[in-house]
Amino acid sequence: MVSADNRYQLFVNGVRVSLGPARGDLPHWRYETVDLAPHLRPGANTIAAVTWYLGFDLSPWAQIGHAPGFILCAHPDDDAASLNTPEGWRCARNDGYGFISQTSSGSPGPSVVGPGELVDAARYPWGWELPQFDDSGWEEPVALEPGSPRGARDAPSIRWLVPTSIPPMEERPEQPMRLVRAEGVPMPDGWPIVVPPNTSAAILLDNGHLTTAYPQLDVEGGPGSVVRMRYAEALWEGPLANQKGDRNEVEGRQMRGYRDEVRLSGMRIAFRPLWWRTYRYLQLEVDSGERPVTIHGLRSAFTAYPFQERGRFSSSDASLVPIWEVGWRTVRLCAHETYMDCPYYEQLQYGGDTRIQCLVSYYVSGDGRLARNAIAQLDDSRLPDGITQSRYPSHQTQIIPPFALWWIGMLHDYWVFQDDPGFVFERLPGVRAVLEWFERHLRDDGLLGPLPWWNFVDWAREFPHGVPPGADEGGSSILSLQMVLALREAAEMEQAHGSAPNAARFRELADQISDAVRARCWMWSRGLLADTPAADSFSQHATSLGILAGCVPPDDVPRAARLLLSEPPERLAQATFYFRFYVHRALRAAGLGDEYLQWLQPWRDMLAIGLTTWAETPEPTRSDCHAWSSHPNVDLLATVLGVEPAAPGFARVSIAPHLGPLTWAGGVVPHPRGEVYASFRLDHGRLSARITLPQGVPGVLSWRGVQHNLHPGDQELELPG
Repeated sequence: MVSADNRYQLFVNGVRVSLGPARGDLPHWRYETVDLAPHLRPGANTIAAVTWYLGFDLSPWAQIGHAPGFILCAHPDDDAASLNTPEGWRCARNDGYGFISQTSSGSPGPSVVGPGELVDAARYPWGWELPQFDDSGWEEPVALEPGSPRGARDAPSIRWLVPTSIPPMEERPEQPMRLVRAEGVPMPDGWPIVVPPNTSAAILLDNGHLTTAYPQLDVEGGPGSVVRMRYAEALWEGPLANQKGDRNEVEGRQMRGYRDEVRLSGMRIAFRPLWWRTYRYLQLEVDSGERPVTIHGLRSAFTAYPFQERGRFSSSDASLVPIWEVGWRTVRLCAHETYMDCPYYEQLQYGGDTRIQCLVSYYVSGDGRLARNAIAQLDDSRLPDGITQSRYPSHQTQIIPPFALWWIGMLHDYWVFQDDPGFVFERLPGVRAVLEWFERHLRDDGLLGPLPWWNFVDWAREFPHGVPPGADEGGSSILSLQMVLALREAAEMEQAHGSAPNAARFRELADQISDAVRARCWMWSRGLLADTPAADSFSQHATSLGILAGCVPPDDVPRAARLLLSEPPERLAQATFYFRFYVHRALRAAGLGDEYLQWLQPWRDMLAIGLTTWAETPEPTRSDCHAWSSHPNVDLLATVLGVEPAAPGFARVSIAPHLGPLTWAGGVVPHPRGEVYASFRLDHGRLSARITLPQGVPGVLSWRGVQHNLHPGDQELELPG
């Protein structure tokens, strides 16, 4: 096993064999188990590691730490105790390495994602990881504390070691980037690129799409020369502009972003940063000294959580292909050792974002390990009063109470998609703690009263800082209805795990709050739920949650759903990309699922301006890569094909297609026991269906109000219009 604080990279005979530890907190400090045997050779072998500790000021917000340290321990059954730290190891501080505090624009200041890196080639101990390196001048390490597993008797209380529960990150070579612009030197037509002495030059490269990768620069130049690598999601329309415009445009656009820096010494070197970078555009900025600088090449290795794309969707509408592809790319780039809101600006795992990211993971990969990790980490973040933090791991505490309710929804989703009831049962005390926190904030009239912290719901234009009316002062129908949904999800899990009294109490409380919202916020004259009893503001958010929670009177649901689509923004606050997931679910619940493809115009608009991942918000957006906007990857399978779990653990399958204007559609949904295959063809209203269910898994197909039983295995059905 191997771990470090903050991070390490482990090498065997010069080959990198492990990176970590996976991010966590001090009571759950991860370690990796690495099989070194495939990397060993007869005779002497060299095992080496680089570790780094950034402290509070420079550390990424998602990185928790205590003090510098490294540990490696051989398995007790192996005859390799000589590998154990600290005996036999030697160490040295690398004075040729430093870090650059900078903001996302590249200006000085702290960064949420951590610093840039600075290498002084003249002081760097090149080849330190290779067998032939002479470390005789290095020091013996100092033992700080023994490594103890969590739960061990008399374990130190600083870091409690737990095994990493996720696989190693994927790493694979990417295609070469395209040279698109040069300043200070003629436009090169390939590598190598030579920058003459005493010259400042900037060479811009376009990856063609956003990526998360380790770039590696092969460069040579004399003392006094500096090469900077600057990274950006997109170019900007001006040095102070907040607009990016068409992401494919290069001419006249400005490069702003994080940077790494290499100070040359006369030798040819290869620089790869310790942490991956996010970029579509990468600019090499060269200030040469008395000798020319030769850039021999630039290559990169894509990295992310190793999701496999098992889910598939195809249809008679070819324009849906890029929507699927861009959505999946967005999810890949926002999933590493944790889910993250965005890979460029924050790299933090937020409850609201992660709930949607987990659903995409289930539908497209079927891999629930990162979701399980996220659910546990957010549960670990809990404050003593019961509420979970909004994002975790993070050394900067932040509370968004509505995200604690989405965490309950996240656990419920895991329960129905993954066959892992024991894990769900272990989390129910946390569910109860969250709901009790909210119950303490209920007013006498049955609605939630004033809530502390940051009550973010969506970046709707009408919501200051994302906070809807009534959230801070009390009386919010939106937050009250979110609580209703969480109570009902909790009741289902409690009932299934033998806690009938808790289930009954949660159902009763959900009904009471729903009745209170209907009595005080349902405006029959408008056909919509108001945001508060004052009825002076309305939003897609309130009525959508009201439909999902059963709060809108059943006879009024069709009218309310139509108004969600037809009311102008000045009369009805519009949901942005994130919350449209819940709006779309409400519209489908209201019977409008066949119109789903019409609701994807905002995603088509993003494609039209060259986005290769989905943005955080409508233009002007901060982040070009936010996986909470990738829910079309869910609903192309869950709404259009209509495939959903009908029982916990996906023990039964429900299929209710909504083909709308499509003449045919088909796809695959991963399942714990295999795959669900569904293919449909429409001909003058008549449906031809081919369906395959995993062994031992029954299901039901719903079409035009009629249900048809499905058996495990293959079947074909011909159904009238």
